[in-house]
Amino acid sequence: MNIYFQKSFQRGFGTYPLKGDELRGAIGAAIEVGYRAFDTAQMYGNEADTGEALAECGVPRSELCITTKVHPDNYSEEKFILSVEKSLEALKIDSVDVLLLHWPPANGDVGPSLRLLQSALEKGLAKAIGVSNYTAAMMRQARAIIDVPLVTNQVEFHPLLNQDKLLAAAAETGIPISSFASIARGEIFKHGLFAEIGEAYGKSAAQVALRWIVQKGVPLNTMSTKPENIRANFQIMDFTLSSIDMGRIDRLTATGYRIIKPGQLPWVPEWD
Repeated sequence: MNIYFQKSFQRGFGTYPLKGDELRGAIGAAIEVGYRAFDTAQMYGNEADTGEALAECGVPRSELCITTKVHPDNYSEEKFILSVEKSLEALKIDSVDVLLLHWPPANGDVGPSLRLLQSALEKGLAKAIGVSNYTAAMMRQARAIIDVPLVTNQVEFHPLLNQDKLLAAAAETGIPISSFASIARGEIFKHGLFAEIGEAYGKSAAQVALRWIVQKGVPLNTMSTKPENIRANFQIMDFTLSSIDMGRIDRLTATGYRIIKPGQLPWVPEWD
């Protein structure tokens, strides 16, 4: 089974932009609630803090799913493997559960970095590999370039953005989608529909939005520093949205709200 679709890992805890004591406190609260999947990245500058918190959390390493991502500046023969080894050292682990390419390369040629990613898998530095922020076309290219499974394409995925093209590419290529920015960094709260639907289920607006993602078959990451929100974000498996309510939320994807836009970072592609 794909590691992200194991029941205990469908709900991941994201660590961006937390650092230091704030990050360690949040991870401690997440562990207590039941989170076992944690997401970091070289770009976040918090791998060491994440590693320290997880090493001291009291949960056996075998029960955790740790994801980190390679910075695009390290997509070269000279830097790639060395950067992953530094990540593992910071995380205090011998092998990361999932290693992702954080962004497509700025020149759009995905082949070289994908082959370096596969080499990290073959060297035993990662148990599974995947990508992040790939377009549908890039997903198809990736499927043709390397011959090992990619466990995810982690993308901005929330109820205010239509990602049907990526979902179709996931079905076509066998590279599943997973979600970051799952409540659109709070933008969903500007839409009363989520709270309205939540009243019928005894759930919050955020829980409704997160449940919609799960019912789309998409594993997700959430982040909070507030213990009550960390708990609420995790408690989304005890109710099911009706097909009617799913459809009402589906219509909000036409909003087209996107957090990360082309030109915002050097590596942002032209989105689908």
